[in-house]
Amino acid sequence: MDATNPYASAEAASVPRGSRVRPSRRVADRLLRTSCTLATAIGAVVLGSILIMLIWKGLEGFSLSLLTHPTPGPGTEGGGIANAILGSLILTTIGIAVATPVGVMAGTYLAEYGRNSQLANVIRFLNDILLSAPSILIGLFVYTLMVRPMGSYSGWAGGVALAIIATPVIVRTTEDMLRLVPGSLREAGAALGAPMSKVITSVTWRAASAGIVTGVILALARIAGETAPLLFTALNNNNWFRADLMGGVANLPVMIYQFALSPYGNWQSLAWAGALLITVTILALSITARFVVKDQRAR
Repeated sequence: MDATNPYASAEAASVPRGSRVRPSRRVADRLLRTSCTLATAIGAVVLGSILIMLIWKGLEGFSLSLLTHPTPGPGTEGGGIANAILGSLILTTIGIAVATPVGVMAGTYLAEYGRNSQLANVIRFLNDILLSAPSILIGLFVYTLMVRPMGSYSGWAGGVALAIIATPVIVRTTEDMLRLVPGSLREAGAALGAPMSKVITSVTWRAASAGIVTGVILALARIAGETAPLLFTALNNNNWFRADLMGGVANLPVMIYQFALSPYGNWQSLAWAGALLITVTILALSITARFVVKDQRAR
């Protein structure tokens, strides 16, 4: 700008601002759109390749004996993963059975009783840490707490490890769902003379029931494929588990890990089939959670 020309600033101001910045904005927008599209395409190709390979290799190992026979010994042919499937069902059932009441009650306290109290803020902070904690650390914690004192791996230790992983997911989901319940419903219950406990159990829990169930389903999907904590707690077993769940308990994640690293072709084939089975299970749980949320929104 010429300082000797008093009309220079007025002429510059008369030029529309959009005409000066619009080309650069368009270039930046196109660059960002292209980058996002390219990143999406790369992710889709990678994930698609993994799924295609999983389906291709997994279907090769599928047979009726896969679901009816226990895992075979090293270097043998045939067999299945029935004991691993049953063991995983038992471990996840124990984990969800322990985590659900603890998570729902803790989430209810944070949403209804604690609200913005100092204790509630501390609990939320600790829950966030536990939510992002590496699962292998939880496995080591339960190993020190239960496996070493008991002197043996056990299904109980594995169930406790999975419960610790699932609890923060249920806590967070329960609190969020209860906070979405309109305050007018609570006020209506209180106006009728109902105590707070009755309002929570009969009004807020009922209104947020679909969201709470969704949190439980998501927690179940979260722990269904965990391997690291089970390596330190339940380990594995090529036979059926004992009635008291002491000793190694067969489960799909650890079986897949061990069989995939083995030099035996039969074990590797069973590992691919188990990986496909557990992937389909988690996918089904995720779809179920979405349908539950969709049904809740429709209501």
